[in-house]
Amino acid sequence: MIPQPIISTLRSGVSCWRHRSVLVTALRPQALDFRSVRCRSTSAPGTVRSMEDILTRVVVPLPTYETREKSPPPPESNSLEFMHFYRSLEKEEKSQFLATLSHDFGVDHKGVSELAGKLLDTQLRDLATILQVEDRLRYSLTPRYKQLLNHISRVEGGVKFLVDLRADLLEIISSKGSDSPHIRDLNGTLKSLLSEWFSVGLLRLERITWQSPCEILQKISQYEAVHPVRNWTDIKRRVGPYRRCYAFTHAAMPGEPLVVLHVALTEDISDNIQSIVRELATLDPEEDVNKVNTAVFYSISSTQAGLQGVELGNVLIKRVVRELQSEFPHMSQFSSLSPIPGFSSWLQGLLSQHRKEGRMELLTEREWREVADVTNTAPDTNALDALRKLISTGEWTRSERLVHVLEPALMRLCAWYLYGEKRRGYTLNPVANFHLQNGATMWRLNWHADTSPRGVANSCGIMVNYRYFLQETPSNSAAYMHNKVITVTEQVLGLVSQFQKNSKL
Repeated sequence: MIPQPIISTLRSGVSCWRHRSVLVTALRPQALDFRSVRCRSTSAPGTVRSMEDILTRVVVPLPTYETREKSPPPPESNSLEFMHFYRSLEKEEKSQFLATLSHDFGVDHKGVSELAGKLLDTQLRDLATILQVEDRLRYSLTPRYKQLLNHISRVEGGVKFLVDLRADLLEIISSKGSDSPHIRDLNGTLKSLLSEWFSVGLLRLERITWQSPCEILQKISQYEAVHPVRNWTDIKRRVGPYRRCYAFTHAAMPGEPLVVLHVALTEDISDNIQSIVRELATLDPEEDVNKVNTAVFYSISSTQAGLQGVELGNVLIKRVVRELQSEFPHMSQFSSLSPIPGFSSWLQGLLSQHRKEGRMELLTEREWREVADVTNTAPDTNALDALRKLISTGEWTRSERLVHVLEPALMRLCAWYLYGEKRRGYTLNPVANFHLQNGATMWRLNWHADTSPRGVANSCGIMVNYRYFLQETPSNSAAYMHNKVITVTEQVLGLVSQFQKNSKL
């Protein structure tokens, strides 16, 4: 119930909102001209007209509050027609179509306003009346298109269709193809539905082996986003002895892995990816359980862009840990071996900033002299320019001297990037943020850990272990999520301190 002292204020606010919404609609050209704006777009007028015809036909009005549980569902043909029409559209037409859907077939704002005023008017009445009006208001906040989304999920292929549709919405939003709040509301509604449909209890954990269907193995290879699979021999090794591959699947999307986790079974925590994905010839054809003491999570890939923001990866790691503990009761160490995407681009930005400001404290004087000597430049901004070029091309990896000289500098810079660079108080790096939210410890930075061209380009070849101390993960996760505290080892803190000292922070 709403306290009496603020009811009058709220009532006047609702009244103002009613009048304001009418005035804004009357005075704002784009509100009146919404359809005409669409008709002037790149799509042919006939296409726009057919969009509106389709939507008017298939997005049926919400049943009244009184008949909401008695109304028969719309025919399945509505969902199939919507899906077929949407798939036939070009990219720009899809954006237009979704804009129309979200704007014209969303919440009835006038009805919501009236019910909000009615709720205020009932505050002095009995509790049963108030609760009924609140329930009516809650129902009125349901977008008209939500009913269609629910029905699409029940037809064959419907859930996959909606996952792909949300991927389109996310692309529209990220590319600023539309700043419409209606598009964002449609995205939020669909994300909420997908979170329900893909809840933990509805997911199935599958171990992928060489005996799995070829279609699944091929998709696992195609979806691998961290360390690309080179050929069939490569994928055979990644699902063979001393390796495990797990995926979450869903009954509504058969044969479609949702998120995939690759694990290496080792004696100790690996400090480089070469020993996991490339140097496999020395592995025994049969596993010796005595050589398995550690699980190294070296790749986790979400395969469906439309499930972004739906918690799957962290749940998968927890389920896999339980599976491995069951298979190897003596296993005592769980850790990731993670890439550091974004480090090189962040470093280039930092070097550019220091170049403009004429600052040289990112490296020590001795390190600058070594860089200048190798690149035949003076130990000033010319050496800084030379370093920027070396980092961007990866040429520094071909000089043993530069590799030796740059190791301490790049390691302390990377430690600061992971530990010190923040967005809203949380670490800037998305991979670090993922593992820290799960309760892992930022355990060890590894030099020369990924010598592939991609590894050098993304993170100067550096990788990081996030270690899962199972008894500590709940408290670590809470400390990070609630207080933004990163659990970190002395090795990483030592590198951070070196950066702060050198950079005079």
